[in-house]
Parts: sequence; C-alpha cells; structure tokens
Amino acid sequence: MNAKYISTIRWKFIWAFILSMLSGAILLFGGYRLVNSLLHMNTSSPSAPYSLVLKWIINHIGSVPVMTAVGIISFLVFFFLYTRKVVSYLEEITQGIQQITKLGESHRIEVRTSDELGVLAENINIMSERLQQSLLEERKAIQAKNELITGVSHDLRTPLTSVLGYLDYIEQDRCREETEVRYYVGIAYQKALVLRKLIDDLFEYTRVNSGGLPLAAEQLDLKAFIRQLAEEAVPELARAGMAYELVDHTESLWIQGAPYELLRAYENLITNAVRYGREGKKLEIVLTREGDEAVVRISNFGEMIAESDLPHIFERFYRAERSRSRYTGGSGLGLAIAKGIVERHHGEITAQSDVNRTDFITRFPLSPQESLENL
Repeated sequence: MNAKYISTIRWKFIWAFILSMLSGAILLFGGYRLVNSLLHMNTSSPSAPYSLVLKWIINHIGSVPVMTAVGIISFLVFFFLYTRKVVSYLEEITQGIQQITKLGESHRIEVRTSDELGVLAENINIMSERLQQSLLEERKAIQAKNELITGVSHDLRTPLTSVLGYLDYIEQDRCREETEVRYYVGIAYQKALVLRKLIDDLFEYTRVNSGGLPLAAEQLDLKAFIRQLAEEAVPELARAGMAYELVDHTESLWIQGAPYELLRAYENLITNAVRYGREGKKLEIVLTREGDEAVVRISNFGEMIAESDLPHIFERFYRAERSRSRYTGGSGLGLAIAKGIVERHHGEITAQSDVNRTDFITRFPLSPQESLENL
C-alpha cells in the first residue's frame, strides 16, 4: 500500500479509531482485573467502604452496563487524545481563513503535514498571495486611473486655454489689423491640432490597453513592412534635417501581426526618434533574427536618455525631456501606446541609451513556418 495514501486524513482517523479501541480494551481489561483483585483481597474485611460500593454496583447495576459505559467513555477520551493534533491543525487553518477573509489582511498558514490538511494550507497560502496581489493590482489600477485623469486634465487644459484665450482676444475685437487676426487664428489652429493629437493618442492608448478588441493578426513580412514604413517617413525626416539608414542582416522575417497596430507602434517610435534625435542627423533601422525572434532596432544619435529616466519612458504621460517645446513636447503617450501594441503581439520592447546613441529594440516571435525554416 502506498505510504502517501496511508498518511492521509482518512487513515489517520482510522488509526486513531483502532488505537482508541485497543486502548479502551486494555483499560477495561486492566480495570476488570483490578476490581477482581480488590474484591478477593478484601474478603477478610467485607465491611471496607470501597468493597461495599463495588458490591452494590455489581448487584444493582451489573458489571456489563458498567463496563460498557466505561468502554464508551474511555474510547471517546482516547479518540480525542489521538486526534487532537489533527483537530488543532484544522482549527488553526480555520482561524487563518477567517483572517484572510478580512479585507486587506495578509496571513500565512504554516504547512506542517503532507496530508490533505497540509495541501489545504498550502493552497490557502497560494490563494492568500493571489488575493493580496489582486488587492495590490486593484489599488494600482485606482491610482493609475486617478493619475490618468490628472494627466489628461492637465494636458488638455493647456492647449485648450490657449485656444480660448486667442479666440477671446479676437472675439473682443482687440486686433487692429487683419494680419494680426490671421496670426492669432494660426496660433489657435496649431494649439487645436495639438489638442486633437492628444485626444487621438488618449483614445488609442485606451483602446490598446483595454484589451477589449481582438487582435486581427495575419502573416506579415516584417522586412517589407519596415522598408515601406521607412520610405513613408522620409518627408518627416527631411523636415527635421535627417536621413535614414536601413541595415538588414536577414533573408526573411515573417511574423503574426496586425499591420495597422504595428504601423501605429513603429510610427510612434520613429516620431520619437525624430523628436529627440534630430541633432544626430540620422535614423538607423537594423533588422536581425535572434533565435526564434524577429528583432527591429530603431536608433537615433541625439541626446542620451538619463539612466534615471530610462526605466520609466514607456509609462503614460512620462517625458524624459521636461521643456515641452514644440519639438519635444509630445503627448507622453506615444511610447506607452507602442509598448501596449508590442505586448499585444506577445513581443517585447526595450530601450537603451548612452552618450553616442539611443536604441529602441522590439522583439516578436517568428511565425511557426519561419521558425522551422530557421532550424
């Protein structure tokens, strides 16, 4: 018989039952012999008090009922003694569950046995850890929601205040010439464009991170996709006085991806590289294959990202550059959107920066057929 099966709660109670029966039987046998000895020893003095009591019990109640009652009581006492550890451990688990059910209170039950109670305690500990993690994530979600509302309110208020200010200036006929009116209208228009861009980014971030819409993935040639995207970025690069260089070390890179989603992600990465790397005059895109992953590295050669800022650049509304100029004052959502899109494709995005260059590296699992061809 399996030793693990014997150590179960069922067998522990069976053994406690058997031992209680044996212990009760031994106690009855010993008591019976003791009573007989006392009766025989006191035949010379039959008037002894305990002798009279024993004889009265035997004559009026009978030895069988007495032995039956003593046997039942002794069995219950021994059964309680043999099972007290199990019952005590069960009570400890019950108290632990009561503490865990109190909102926000953490408790860990010591795993003492390998039986069902030990397994139960271990599972309760796992449940407690997951509950604490869920509560922590809920608190983080509430905090994130509050931060999102605060960030959106601040970033929407700034351009909106400017638009309303210039329009109010025009509305009150303070402009002396038509050229002045056109100047203020132009500024208001630019601020309105910033406002629309922020709203679009906000909706895009919410859509990507909500996970509500399924990802319409298809077989995608990542090489051709990146080449086309780089060509389409030429006008933007030209306006910034930059050029791009595409380095391709692969024969083919096929992945499962949603073209529109990836288009938005890489547009954000290229826009970020142009915004912060125009001083370097060049954008470098490198395509490689590492194991079963397709790797795309987008690099600029502008000012490095501070080491303290690097872990946070993919957080929403985080700006490593604080000036908010018209070149570097983006919505703070572009990299967060890119990260959300890459992760929806089961990929990974990282960043590294030094005094010479800043790299944004994306990794995607190759499509199954592509992975087999790579073996």
